[in-house]
Amino acid sequence: MRLLGLDPGLRTTGWGVIESVGNRLSHLGNGAVRSDPTAPMAIRLMQIHDGLREVLALWQPDAAAVEETFVNKNPASTLKLGQVRGVVLLVPALAGVPVHEYSPNLIKKSVVGAGHAEKGQIHVMVRVLLPGSEIAGPDAADALAVAICHAHHQATARRVALGQIQAGAVR
Repeated sequence: MRLLGLDPGLRTTGWGVIESVGNRLSHLGNGAVRSDPTAPMAIRLMQIHDGLREVLALWQPDAAAVEETFVNKNPASTLKLGQVRGVVLLVPALAGVPVHEYSPNLIKKSVVGAGHAEKGQIHVMVRVLLPGSEIAGPDAADALAVAICHAHHQATARRVALGQIQAGAVR
């Protein structure tokens, strides 16, 4: 299954694509979509939209996963991030790609094993879990972490659906 992880940001929206086959994860690509900080908000959202459409057209993922918004101390920043998340959720949905959302703590726990891990720890584990990958920057690393989190949770969901996990016990 080809998975697209997305880390929404107004200046930089990170993306990462992995392949998940059984327990095996493979890095396919990563990068960032940038918006012009001097442009009006509507233009910046359009730039993110257009950039993500290109990513989806190029990689054709089977599913997308997006990091949920955390509330900043600055309400205006939180509102702007919410607008970006709307675009980030909309683009794959318009392409018919199922979209899943994960909290920052769940992503950290899935990748590092601790829900309050530091960014540096997450980036190190992304490199460990996807050996040999060239990561385009911190936003791309965060997006790859989202994709890894989704791969782990999809594998568990498949096992539950097949009856291999029942009432907390693994068969």
